[in-house]
Amino acid sequence: MNEERIYTIILAPHVSEKSTLAGELSNQYTFKVANDATKPEIKKAVEIIFNVVVADLQVLNVKGKTKRNNRGKIRRRPSWKKAYVRLEEGHEIDFADIG
Repeated sequence: MNEERIYTIILAPHVSEKSTLAGELSNQYTFKVANDATKPEIKKAVEIIFNVVVADLQVLNVKGKTKRNNRGKIRRRPSWKKAYVRLEEGHEIDFADIG
């Protein structure tokens, strides 16, 4: 896997009530990832970008919702992929320090 691919796999951290609680209790972080990314690619990308050791990884596809716009037309939000990454003890990701 080339270096360009590594930086296109992790799209953004996903912040929600559930992901915040998981981060506080079990050293777990949630990311929005590329739809074509595989588990080994996600694991390697997190380890290289954030310089941490990944202990466990779960990936799920989030189905896009059907919504109505302001004119009453039905539109569909895109589907996306989410990854729950649990780190080894002693490792953590500080998002304020990255950049």
